[in-house]
Amino acid sequence: MKKFSIATLAYVLPAVASAQSINNVWDIAGFIKRILDTALPLLIAAAVVLFVYGLFQLFLASDEEKKDKAKSTVIYGVIALFVMVSVWGLVNILVGTFNLNNNTQRLPDLPSVPR
Repeated sequence: MKKFSIATLAYVLPAVASAQSINNVWDIAGFIKRILDTALPLLIAAAVVLFVYGLFQLFLASDEEKKDKAKSTVIYGVIALFVMVSVWGLVNILVGTFNLNNNTQRLPDLPSVPR
């Protein structure tokens, strides 16, 4: 678990370090979205691995106690996937609804004609 925490921090810290300045609520929401966009693929991959691991345990289990434990692992994996994808979708819906994207690009100025 310690290695997973270190790997997660190593994956998320660049997003935290790239936060320039937070001036209002919209910047905070955009900052949270950037952190979630950075960390979520890693967490979803971990949930998929947990789900597949539970399936292998279920198929290889010989007695009833091991099968029950494997079933609970599979259920926890499915619940984790559902919660993470739902939160990711909800955050993206909120960002799109309230136009919280801070990635607006400024168009270059047109050259002027000297007088």
